[in-house]
Amino acid sequence: MEEAAEYHSKDFEWDFLKNIVENDPSLSHHLHHQQQHNNDSQKYLQDPHPWQKFHSRHSSGKFFKERRYLLKEFPELVSCGENSNLLEVGCGNGSTVLPILRGNKNITVYACDCSSEALVRTKENIDLAIDTAENFHSFCCDFSMSEFPDWVACDRCRGNFMLNHSEGSEGMRVNYKCSLNDRCIGGVDFVTLIFTLSAVPKERMPRAIKECFAVLKPGGLLLFRDYGLYDMTMLRFEPEKLIGFRQYVRSDGTLSYFFCLDTVRKLFTDAGFIEVELENCCVKAVNRRKGDGANKGYCWIKPRTKSAGSSRGQSTTSVNPNTRPITKK
Repeated sequence: MEEAAEYHSKDFEWDFLKNIVENDPSLSHHLHHQQQHNNDSQKYLQDPHPWQKFHSRHSSGKFFKERRYLLKEFPELVSCGENSNLLEVGCGNGSTVLPILRGNKNITVYACDCSSEALVRTKENIDLAIDTAENFHSFCCDFSMSEFPDWVACDRCRGNFMLNHSEGSEGMRVNYKCSLNDRCIGGVDFVTLIFTLSAVPKERMPRAIKECFAVLKPGGLLLFRDYGLYDMTMLRFEPEKLIGFRQYVRSDGTLSYFFCLDTVRKLFTDAGFIEVELENCCVKAVNRRKGDGANKGYCWIKPRTKSAGSSRGQSTTSVNPNTRPITKK
């Protein structure tokens, strides 16, 4: 097994990047919401095909590198107990799934994507990298528009989860099994959203996050990493690519949104999650082998949220200057 990637998350403070961007006149189009963009964004809500075309075009599977840093970023994925279930949402070509499967043979991974082409690429890459992957299953689903299949969490399970969230029964996560439906896996212990939510139209994000909450067992973790505000990717967009506040469209029709901490916090807590950790991860664009780098940076938001077994009136929030996962109530 390849050694996990060296992990960098704090080369500079986000406020340093903010000061540079907000004082550069050439970047002023990134700072303000313009009302005329609202009509532009509506036409992208109806087209589900750009990602299908994207994965067909990048069929070699080399476009995304394997995210080997994830096991250092989210050590729970290695230390979790046997029979843990994980739902990877927006699996792409398998760059998130692969290191998880390599690092923990006791976890069962269920991966979905809105693109059937992406699922083919994922299966091909896993078959090439891992001898046997009996603990991997994939299915097609657009979680921003439809529910996850009832075999992930049937209506009875979803109802039990909501009841236990309100009553504070976190032990259900370890012991719960669906007693009604033999096909139902009884929900999941982890949900991973790695550079997925930013590709969802902003209007659909609340519904998508609530769907993740609905299938996560009480006490389960949602692990999230996505583009942060003023990331170098954002600053490369030309003014005409701006279709909404902090939302851009690429030439192939795929979308990209850039998050601030307050937006992430509101999206997840409104869906019922409890914030465990939330921070910006700021990394300088450097060739670390040669030691040279550009005066630009990548900025990711990394929240860890919990579907915790505590009542809605309680707060178990732990906020760092940077972003990590959110948990479930």
